Amino acid sequence: MTESVDVAVVGSGPNGLAAAVIAARAGLGVRVYEAQSTVGGGARTLDLGLSPGVVHDVCSAVHPMGIASPFFREFDLPARGVRFLVPEVSYAQPLFGLPAGLVYRDLDRTVAELGSDGPAWQDLMAPLVAGVDDVLDVVLGDKRSLPRGVLTPAAARFVAGVVEQGSVLWNRRFTGNTAPALLSGAAMHAIGPMPSLATGASAMLLGMLAHSHGWPIPAGGTQTITDALVADLVAHGGRVCTDRPIADLGELPRARAYLFDTSADGLLRILGDRVPMRFRRAVGRFRHGDAAAKVDFVLSADVPWSDPRVGVAGTVHLGGTRAEMAAAERAVAAGQIGPRPNVLVSAPSVVDRSRIAPNGHRPLWSYAHVPNGSAVDVTELVTARIERYAPGFRDLVVATRCVPASRLAECNANYVGGDIAAGAVTFYRTLARPTARRDPYRVPVDGVYLCSQATPPGPGVHGMAGYWCAKRVLRQRFGITELPSSAPD
Repeated sequence: MTESVDVAVVGSGPNGLAAAVIAARAGLGVRVYEAQSTVGGGARTLDLGLSPGVVHDVCSAVHPMGIASPFFREFDLPARGVRFLVPEVSYAQPLFGLPAGLVYRDLDRTVAELGSDGPAWQDLMAPLVAGVDDVLDVVLGDKRSLPRGVLTPAAARFVAGVVEQGSVLWNRRFTGNTAPALLSGAAMHAIGPMPSLATGASAMLLGMLAHSHGWPIPAGGTQTITDALVADLVAHGGRVCTDRPIADLGELPRARAYLFDTSADGLLRILGDRVPMRFRRAVGRFRHGDAAAKVDFVLSADVPWSDPRVGVAGTVHLGGTRAEMAAAERAVAAGQIGPRPNVLVSAPSVVDRSRIAPNGHRPLWSYAHVPNGSAVDVTELVTARIERYAPGFRDLVVATRCVPASRLAECNANYVGGDIAAGAVTFYRTLARPTARRDPYRVPVDGVYLCSQATPPGPGVHGMAGYWCAKRVLRQRFGITELPSSAPD
């Protein structure tokens, strides 16, 4: 190509767009290249053709980080027209033959309903909620610089909670089944064997956010987050080019910086033999993790949960007791899908009635945990899982669509084998994503950077990998030492 640009970004997921927005606001010429026909990567909402007027979130649907991450707090999505609807119940955990466990936004109400385990939940979560910003500074940092909140009491309590919930100590404070199941439901978002430090961190982080910010659902779908980012990028002179898969670095215009919101191995394929062998070998040791298979449902009415209180939760974890969830994750790690896999469900119409079409049809979002690369259609497994806790569910199903783990990369090339975290989530790989280099974003090819979930702070719709990468790009390639504000103009 003979054209040139200051910054070329490959991939239009939240991290790529966050980096692009920051670069454009710094006065640089920015162009974003997206392989799909629509923008957003894992943050898209599409009409899948299952029922007129019903749209589905193709990956992420619930967004605690959308209002909690430092980047999005400054960017201020609500001021840009994104309306976050926060359910009264952040998430629920049905338990067969027992009342469901509920995590309310209200910590005191959650504690009251947990009975004898309520004080233990209070002791675990209250210090984190009180110091939530300090905890987020640590968790969403670049893992290379000293976060402002690292020496605070809240950060210390968070680390202690991670060690407890990520080890054989995880049951020491509880006497019943409900509180442990609620924590393990949050832990299973990390998709990996439990207990582990990675799943313990997921339990503590998401549990904290359930009470501090809630688990909000964007009115109209996740696409509204992407649209707000794109609108700001374009307003500052940037461009997004869709239907532009990039197979080689030579397909991009001349640029002073190339940012890749891609998987680590996808980056290596694009760079080819330009990459030094030592770096290639190091990235080759960064393995993909266990996977998710997606099932989208169209329903004719709300899910008839046996415990009707579950019906007001924005997210539902279907895994049963802590022991049952741990067994299901062990099976996945061993390459098996048991008869009762761990399943995550979200019904956006619980808080967003605009998602109900004129004919009464509404979407239901779900993931099942499966081995990486699994080609199994899990529609029946997920249906049976929901039916177990909501008898009569089958009668409400109007249409379904399953994307097996082996085909998720067709929707988003970063999700290799169904790994929606773009790399295994372990304690070590939280620090060394994708390698243990001092600068995890800079690639040993002139002007090339990686800014995806495969870099710190890791998975989630928070934009922080793009933020940290952009900070380095501005300083190293353009001599800009002060980041521009991302707040609305």
